[in-house]
Amino acid sequence: VVVIFQPELRRALEQLGRGKLFTRVSAEQQSLNDRIGEVFKAVNHLSRKKIGALIVFERGTGLNDYIESGIPLESAISSELLINIFTPNTPLHDGAVILRGQQIMAAGCYLPLSENPFISKELGTRHRAAIGMSEVSDAICVVVSEETGQISLAINGQIVRDIKEESLISKLFEELNPKPKSGEKTSRWKRKGEANG
Repeated sequence: VVVIFQPELRRALEQLGRGKLFTRVSAEQQSLNDRIGEVFKAVNHLSRKKIGALIVFERGTGLNDYIESGIPLESAISSELLINIFTPNTPLHDGAVILRGQQIMAAGCYLPLSENPFISKELGTRHRAAIGMSEVSDAICVVVSEETGQISLAINGQIVRDIKEESLISKLFEELNPKPKSGEKTSRWKRKGEANG
């Protein structure tokens, strides 16, 4: 069971729980609940403290090359560990954390920076790295800005800045759900991006 401290997270999970997504909660689904809950708690804390962070969820595209660029951890995902990793002036706070399944695979990882000329100049290295990673893979990247504390989400080369808490949770559930609908293998974001050229 996810330990829930934020009422917003509780409300979002209750809303999702009423839908068909949680009609039968499998072990795999429960694992997803736990992972998203831990990441959300960490991101929410880092956002309030204006501590920069970049967390990558690996999906179908293997990210071994990027994992090997960082410090291997292969540890269970916990909000406490994520918060500790990104605490300023600690050895691992720069770079990205990459998650695979139920594990934090590595921290301090180097990601490819997007070269998209249309990215806002307001966005710094973390945001460009998140977009870059989402351009070369199907990974999902969550970014916390150290300047504003805003949370952003990058998928398929697109970024949503200052995403609200319930939207972040529901989008992570939608994208990471282990049982995608038949014939619905790509996200709406990808189709939108393709439509825009």
